[in-house]
Amino acid sequence: MPERNRQIVLKRRPNGMPVPEDFAIAEGALPEPGEGEAVLRGIYLSLDPYMRGRISGVRSYARPTELGEVIEGRVVGQVVRSRDPALREGDYAAGGYGWQLYSAVPAGGLQKLDPAEAPISTALGVLGMPGMTAYIGLRDIGQPKAGETVVVAAASGAVGAVAGQLAKRAGARVVGIAGGREKCRYVAEELGFDAAIDHRGDLGPALDRACPQGIDVYFENVGGAVQQAVFPRLNDFARMVMCGMIAEYNDTSPRPGPNLGAVIRKRLRIQGFIVSDQRQSFGEFRAAVAPLVRAGQLKYREDIVEGLEQAPEAFIGLLQGRNFGKLLVRLADDPTR
Repeated sequence: MPERNRQIVLKRRPNGMPVPEDFAIAEGALPEPGEGEAVLRGIYLSLDPYMRGRISGVRSYARPTELGEVIEGRVVGQVVRSRDPALREGDYAAGGYGWQLYSAVPAGGLQKLDPAEAPISTALGVLGMPGMTAYIGLRDIGQPKAGETVVVAAASGAVGAVAGQLAKRAGARVVGIAGGREKCRYVAEELGFDAAIDHRGDLGPALDRACPQGIDVYFENVGGAVQQAVFPRLNDFARMVMCGMIAEYNDTSPRPGPNLGAVIRKRLRIQGFIVSDQRQSFGEFRAAVAPLVRAGQLKYREDIVEGLEQAPEAFIGLLQGRNFGKLLVRLADDPTR
Protein backbone atom coordinates (compact mmCIF):
# COMPACT_ATOMS: atom_id res chain seq x y z
CA MET A 1 0.00 0.00 0.00
CA PRO A 2 1.12 3.60 -0.57
CA GLU A 3 1.91 5.84 2.34
CA ARG A 4 -0.74 8.47 1.54
CA ASN A 5 -4.31 8.55 0.31
CA ARG A 6 -5.21 10.63 -2.74
CA GLN A 7 -8.51 12.50 -2.76
CA ILE A 8 -10.55 15.08 -4.68
CA VAL A 9 -12.23 17.68 -2.50
CA LEU A 10 -14.67 20.52 -3.06
CA LYS A 11 -12.65 23.73 -3.41
CA ARG A 12 -15.57 26.09 -4.09
CA ARG A 13 -19.26 25.82 -4.87
CA PRO A 14 -20.05 25.91 -8.59
CA ASN A 15 -22.02 28.80 -10.05
CA GLY A 16 -23.93 27.17 -12.89
CA MET A 17 -22.00 24.47 -14.76
CA PRO A 18 -19.07 23.25 -12.64
CA VAL A 19 -15.54 23.94 -13.87
CA PRO A 20 -12.33 22.07 -12.98
CA GLU A 21 -11.28 24.90 -10.67
CA ASP A 22 -14.18 24.02 -8.35
CA PHE A 23 -12.27 20.88 -7.35
CA ALA A 24 -8.86 20.26 -5.82
CA ILE A 25 -6.59 17.25 -5.44
CA ALA A 26 -5.53 16.57 -1.87
CA GLU A 27 -3.51 13.98 -0.03
CA GLY A 28 -4.24 12.59 3.39
CA ALA A 29 -3.21 9.80 5.69
CA LEU A 30 -4.26 6.30 4.79
CA PRO A 31 -7.44 5.46 6.69
CA GLU A 32 -7.31 2.99 9.56
CA PRO A 33 -10.30 0.73 10.12
CA GLY A 34 -12.14 1.07 13.40
CA GLU A 35 -13.88 -1.82 15.10
CA GLY A 36 -16.40 -3.28 12.66
CA GLU A 37 -14.90 -1.39 9.71
CA ALA A 38 -12.96 -2.30 6.59
CA VAL A 39 -10.58 -0.32 4.41
CA LEU A 40 -11.41 -0.55 0.72
CA ARG A 41 -8.91 0.09 -2.06
CA GLY A 42 -11.03 1.63 -4.77
CA ILE A 43 -11.11 0.05 -8.23
CA TYR A 44 -14.12 1.84 -9.74
CA LEU A 45 -15.73 5.13 -8.75
CA SER A 46 -19.28 5.89 -9.85
CA LEU A 47 -20.11 9.34 -11.23
CA ASP A 48 -23.82 10.20 -11.09
CA PRO A 49 -25.96 13.29 -11.76
CA TYR A 50 -27.19 13.52 -8.15
CA MET A 51 -23.70 14.63 -7.11
CA ARG A 52 -24.39 18.07 -8.63
CA GLY A 53 -26.92 18.73 -5.89
CA ARG A 54 -24.52 17.62 -3.18
CA ILE A 55 -21.90 20.22 -4.13
CA SER A 56 -24.38 23.08 -4.55
CA GLY A 57 -24.96 23.65 -0.83
CA VAL A 58 -28.72 23.86 -1.36
CA ARG A 59 -30.88 22.10 1.22
CA SER A 60 -32.03 18.76 -0.12
CA TYR A 61 -32.80 15.21 1.01
CA ALA A 62 -29.15 14.67 1.98
CA ARG A 63 -26.44 16.76 3.63
CA PRO A 64 -24.42 18.78 1.10
CA THR A 65 -20.68 18.35 0.73
CA GLU A 66 -18.82 21.03 2.69
CA LEU A 67 -15.87 22.98 1.32
CA GLY A 68 -12.70 20.96 1.76
CA GLU A 69 -14.56 17.67 2.06
CA VAL A 70 -14.12 14.67 -0.21
CA ILE A 71 -16.72 14.62 -2.99
CA GLU A 72 -19.38 11.99 -2.40
CA GLY A 73 -19.48 8.88 -4.57
CA ARG A 74 -19.96 5.14 -4.45
CA VAL A 75 -16.94 2.89 -4.94
CA VAL A 76 -16.32 -0.76 -5.75
CA GLY A 77 -13.01 -2.11 -4.59
CA GLN A 78 -10.99 -4.70 -2.70
CA VAL A 79 -10.64 -5.04 1.06
CA VAL A 80 -7.08 -4.39 2.19
CA ARG A 81 -7.71 -4.28 5.96
CA SER A 82 -10.65 -5.47 7.99
CA ARG A 83 -11.75 -5.44 11.60
CA ASP A 84 -14.96 -7.32 10.94
CA PRO A 85 -15.17 -11.11 10.59
CA ALA A 86 -17.66 -10.82 7.71
CA LEU A 87 -14.98 -9.41 5.41
CA ARG A 88 -11.47 -10.64 4.77
CA GLU A 89 -8.52 -9.07 3.03
CA GLY A 90 -8.85 -9.70 -0.67
CA ASP A 91 -12.65 -9.69 -0.72
CA TYR A 92 -14.37 -7.51 -3.30
CA ALA A 93 -17.12 -5.19 -2.13
CA ALA A 94 -19.33 -2.28 -3.13
CA GLY A 95 -19.96 0.62 -0.82
CA GLY A 96 -16.65 2.43 -0.50
CA TYR A 97 -16.97 6.17 -0.07
CA GLY A 98 -15.95 9.21 -2.05
CA TRP A 99 -13.63 10.47 -4.76
CA GLN A 100 -10.53 8.93 -3.20
CA LEU A 101 -8.31 5.89 -3.55
CA TYR A 102 -8.92 4.39 -0.10
CA SER A 103 -11.84 4.64 2.31
CA ALA A 104 -12.67 3.17 5.72
CA VAL A 105 -16.34 2.28 6.02
CA PRO A 106 -18.54 0.16 8.31
CA ALA A 107 -18.38 -3.42 7.08
CA GLY A 108 -22.13 -3.76 7.58
CA GLY A 109 -22.66 -1.17 4.86
CA LEU A 110 -20.56 -3.03 2.29
CA GLN A 111 -22.02 -5.45 -0.24
CA LYS A 112 -19.67 -8.38 -0.74
CA LEU A 113 -19.26 -9.18 -4.44
CA ASP A 114 -18.60 -12.43 -6.27
CA PRO A 115 -16.72 -11.68 -9.51
CA ALA A 116 -17.95 -15.00 -10.90
CA GLU A 117 -21.56 -13.77 -10.73
CA ALA A 118 -21.06 -10.54 -12.67
CA PRO A 119 -18.27 -8.02 -13.36
CA ILE A 120 -17.69 -6.10 -10.14
CA SER A 121 -18.25 -2.78 -11.96
CA THR A 122 -21.91 -3.68 -12.49
CA ALA A 123 -22.50 -3.13 -8.76
CA LEU A 124 -22.28 0.59 -9.57
CA GLY A 125 -24.52 0.43 -12.64
CA VAL A 126 -27.01 -2.08 -13.94
CA LEU A 127 -26.90 -4.11 -10.68
CA GLY A 128 -26.43 -1.10 -8.42
CA MET A 129 -28.10 2.21 -7.67
CA PRO A 130 -28.91 3.17 -11.30
CA GLY A 131 -30.47 -0.20 -12.10
CA MET A 132 -32.44 -0.21 -8.87
CA THR A 133 -33.61 3.35 -9.59
CA ALA A 134 -35.11 2.19 -12.89
CA TYR A 135 -36.67 -0.86 -11.23
CA ILE A 136 -38.26 1.07 -8.34
CA GLY A 137 -39.48 3.92 -10.55
CA LEU A 138 -41.33 1.50 -12.81
CA ARG A 139 -42.55 -0.77 -10.01
CA ASP A 140 -43.96 1.94 -7.78
CA ILE A 141 -44.96 4.76 -10.14
CA GLY A 142 -44.76 3.93 -13.84
CA GLN A 143 -46.42 0.51 -13.63
CA PRO A 144 -46.33 -0.08 -17.42
CA LYS A 145 -48.90 -2.44 -18.85
CA ALA A 146 -48.91 -4.47 -22.04
CA GLY A 147 -49.82 -2.31 -25.02
CA GLU A 148 -49.09 1.02 -23.32
CA THR A 149 -46.56 3.53 -24.66
CA VAL A 150 -43.61 4.35 -22.42
CA VAL A 151 -41.21 7.21 -23.19
CA VAL A 152 -37.80 7.23 -21.49
CA ALA A 153 -35.59 10.32 -21.40
CA ALA A 154 -31.79 9.89 -21.41
CA ALA A 155 -32.49 6.42 -22.75
CA SER A 156 -28.85 5.48 -23.37
CA GLY A 157 -27.85 6.34 -19.80
CA ALA A 158 -27.42 4.02 -16.84
CA VAL A 159 -30.97 4.49 -15.52
CA GLY A 160 -32.83 5.03 -18.79
CA ALA A 161 -31.40 1.97 -20.52
CA VAL A 162 -32.59 -0.32 -17.73
CA ALA A 163 -35.98 1.40 -17.41
CA GLY A 164 -36.70 0.98 -21.11
CA GLN A 165 -35.67 -2.67 -21.21
CA LEU A 166 -37.78 -3.50 -18.17
CA ALA A 167 -40.77 -1.69 -19.69
CA LYS A 168 -40.32 -3.75 -22.85
CA ARG A 169 -40.37 -6.92 -20.76
CA ALA A 170 -43.70 -5.74 -19.34
CA GLY A 171 -45.11 -5.69 -22.88
CA ALA A 172 -45.11 -1.93 -23.44
CA ARG A 173 -44.14 -0.05 -26.58
CA VAL A 174 -41.01 1.84 -25.56
CA VAL A 175 -39.67 5.03 -27.13
CA GLY A 176 -36.27 6.34 -26.02
CA ILE A 177 -35.00 9.90 -26.24
CA ALA A 178 -31.23 10.33 -26.48
CA GLY A 179 -28.65 12.78 -27.78
CA GLY A 180 -27.08 12.05 -31.15
CA ARG A 181 -27.23 9.44 -33.89
CA GLU A 182 -24.95 6.87 -32.25
CA LYS A 183 -26.82 6.88 -28.94
CA CYS A 184 -30.14 6.55 -30.77
CA ARG A 185 -28.78 3.64 -32.79
CA TYR A 186 -27.68 1.93 -29.57
CA VAL A 187 -31.09 2.47 -27.94
CA ALA A 188 -33.02 1.05 -30.89
CA GLU A 189 -30.72 -1.67 -32.19
CA GLU A 190 -28.88 -2.94 -29.13
CA LEU A 191 -31.31 -2.22 -26.28
CA GLY A 192 -34.32 -3.14 -28.39
CA PHE A 193 -36.50 -0.07 -27.88
CA ASP A 194 -39.30 0.26 -30.45
CA ALA A 195 -38.09 3.71 -31.48
CA ALA A 196 -35.37 6.22 -30.60
CA ILE A 197 -35.59 9.99 -31.00
CA ASP A 198 -32.71 12.45 -31.07
CA HIS A 199 -33.60 15.33 -28.74
CA ARG A 200 -31.39 17.63 -30.81
CA GLY A 201 -33.96 17.50 -33.64
CA ASP A 202 -37.56 18.67 -33.85
CA LEU A 203 -38.75 16.72 -30.85
CA GLY A 204 -42.50 17.42 -30.90
CA PRO A 205 -43.26 16.07 -34.39
CA ALA A 206 -40.89 13.16 -33.79
CA LEU A 207 -42.82 12.21 -30.66
CA ASP A 208 -46.08 12.41 -32.59
CA ARG A 209 -44.73 9.98 -35.18
CA ALA A 210 -43.28 7.58 -32.61
CA CYS A 211 -46.23 7.75 -30.21
CA PRO A 212 -49.38 7.88 -32.39
CA GLN A 213 -51.52 6.69 -29.46
CA GLY A 214 -50.05 9.25 -27.03
CA ILE A 215 -47.87 8.55 -23.99
CA ASP A 216 -48.96 6.51 -20.97
CA VAL A 217 -45.74 6.51 -18.93
CA TYR A 218 -42.92 9.04 -19.02
CA PHE A 219 -39.69 8.18 -17.20
CA GLU A 220 -38.18 11.62 -16.61
CA ASN A 221 -34.40 11.92 -16.30
CA VAL A 222 -33.85 15.22 -18.10
CA GLY A 223 -36.40 18.03 -17.69
CA GLY A 224 -36.00 21.15 -19.79
CA ALA A 225 -37.08 21.13 -23.43
CA VAL A 226 -37.60 17.35 -23.44
CA GLN A 227 -40.14 17.55 -20.65
CA GLN A 228 -41.89 20.46 -22.35
CA ALA A 229 -42.30 18.37 -25.51
CA VAL A 230 -43.52 15.24 -23.72
CA PHE A 231 -45.94 16.80 -21.23
CA PRO A 232 -48.74 17.87 -23.62
CA ARG A 233 -48.66 14.42 -25.24
CA LEU A 234 -49.47 12.51 -22.05
CA ASN A 235 -52.67 10.50 -22.18
CA ASP A 236 -55.44 10.50 -19.60
CA PHE A 237 -54.29 8.65 -16.46
CA ALA A 238 -50.65 8.80 -17.60
CA ARG A 239 -47.89 8.36 -15.01
CA MET A 240 -44.85 10.62 -14.93
CA VAL A 241 -41.91 9.10 -13.05
CA MET A 242 -39.85 12.01 -11.75
CA CYS A 243 -36.36 10.54 -11.42
CA GLY A 244 -34.04 13.39 -12.46
CA MET A 245 -33.80 16.77 -14.20
CA ILE A 246 -30.19 16.84 -15.36
CA ALA A 247 -30.82 19.55 -17.98
CA GLU A 248 -31.72 21.95 -15.17
CA TYR A 249 -29.20 21.04 -12.46
CA ASN A 250 -26.90 23.92 -13.33
CA ASP A 251 -29.61 26.58 -13.64
CA THR A 252 -29.10 29.54 -11.33
CA SER A 253 -32.84 30.28 -11.21
CA PRO A 254 -35.87 27.97 -11.70
CA ARG A 255 -37.36 27.64 -15.16
CA PRO A 256 -41.08 28.19 -15.69
CA GLY A 257 -42.94 24.91 -15.35
CA PRO A 258 -45.80 23.53 -17.44
CA ASN A 259 -49.38 24.62 -16.83
CA LEU A 260 -50.52 21.95 -14.40
CA GLY A 261 -54.18 22.26 -15.26
CA ALA A 262 -53.73 19.15 -17.40
CA VAL A 263 -52.91 17.16 -14.26
CA ILE A 264 -56.54 17.56 -13.17
CA ARG A 265 -58.15 17.29 -16.59
CA LYS A 266 -56.14 14.20 -17.60
CA ARG A 267 -55.98 12.74 -14.07
CA LEU A 268 -52.20 12.50 -14.33
CA ARG A 269 -49.97 11.00 -11.69
CA ILE A 270 -46.70 12.90 -11.27
CA GLN A 271 -44.50 11.52 -8.52
CA GLY A 272 -40.90 11.98 -7.55
CA PHE A 273 -38.87 9.39 -5.69
CA ILE A 274 -35.47 8.84 -4.11
CA VAL A 275 -34.20 5.30 -4.51
CA SER A 276 -32.45 5.33 -1.12
CA ASP A 277 -35.90 5.39 0.51
CA GLN A 278 -36.31 1.82 -0.76
CA ARG A 279 -33.15 0.20 0.61
CA GLN A 280 -35.25 -2.69 1.88
CA SER A 281 -36.11 -3.56 -1.73
CA PHE A 282 -32.51 -4.16 -2.82
CA GLY A 283 -32.78 -7.93 -2.43
CA GLU A 284 -35.94 -8.00 -4.52
CA PHE A 285 -34.28 -5.89 -7.20
CA ARG A 286 -31.18 -8.09 -7.37
CA ALA A 287 -33.26 -11.27 -7.48
CA ALA A 288 -35.27 -9.91 -10.40
CA VAL A 289 -32.50 -8.27 -12.44
CA ALA A 290 -29.27 -10.18 -11.80
CA PRO A 291 -30.45 -13.32 -13.66
CA LEU A 292 -31.39 -11.18 -16.66
CA VAL A 293 -27.92 -9.62 -16.73
CA ARG A 294 -26.20 -13.00 -16.42
CA ALA A 295 -28.33 -14.40 -19.24
CA GLY A 296 -27.58 -11.45 -21.51
CA GLN A 297 -31.25 -10.50 -21.55
CA LEU A 298 -30.64 -7.09 -19.96
CA LYS A 299 -27.91 -5.18 -21.76
CA TYR A 300 -25.73 -2.42 -20.37
CA ARG A 301 -22.87 -0.19 -21.46
CA GLU A 302 -20.06 1.31 -19.39
CA ASP A 303 -18.10 4.48 -20.13
CA ILE A 304 -14.82 4.19 -18.20
CA VAL A 305 -12.26 6.97 -17.77
CA GLU A 306 -8.83 6.27 -16.33
CA GLY A 307 -7.50 7.81 -13.13
CA LEU A 308 -8.87 9.71 -10.15
CA GLU A 309 -7.54 13.03 -11.45
CA GLN A 310 -9.90 12.71 -14.44
CA ALA A 311 -13.02 12.61 -12.23
CA PRO A 312 -13.82 16.37 -12.28
CA GLU A 313 -13.64 16.66 -16.07
CA ALA A 314 -15.59 13.43 -16.52
CA PHE A 315 -18.26 14.66 -14.10
CA ILE A 316 -18.60 17.93 -16.00
CA GLY A 317 -18.96 15.89 -19.19
CA LEU A 318 -21.72 13.85 -17.55
CA LEU A 319 -23.70 17.02 -16.86
CA GLN A 320 -23.22 18.00 -20.51
CA GLY A 321 -24.32 14.61 -21.83
CA ARG A 322 -20.90 13.61 -23.17
CA ASN A 323 -20.83 10.17 -21.56
CA PHE A 324 -22.26 7.11 -23.28
CA GLY A 325 -23.58 4.58 -20.77
CA LYS A 326 -22.79 4.23 -17.08
CA LEU A 327 -19.91 6.59 -16.25
CA LEU A 328 -17.13 5.11 -14.12
CA VAL A 329 -13.64 6.19 -13.13
CA ARG A 330 -11.10 3.37 -12.91
CA LEU A 331 -9.03 4.09 -9.82
CA ALA A 332 -6.77 1.03 -10.03
CA ASP A 333 -6.29 -2.14 -12.05
CA ASP A 334 -9.19 -4.60 -11.83
CA PRO A 335 -7.69 -8.02 -10.94
CA THR A 336 -10.98 -9.73 -11.88
CA ARG A 337 -10.69 -8.80 -15.56
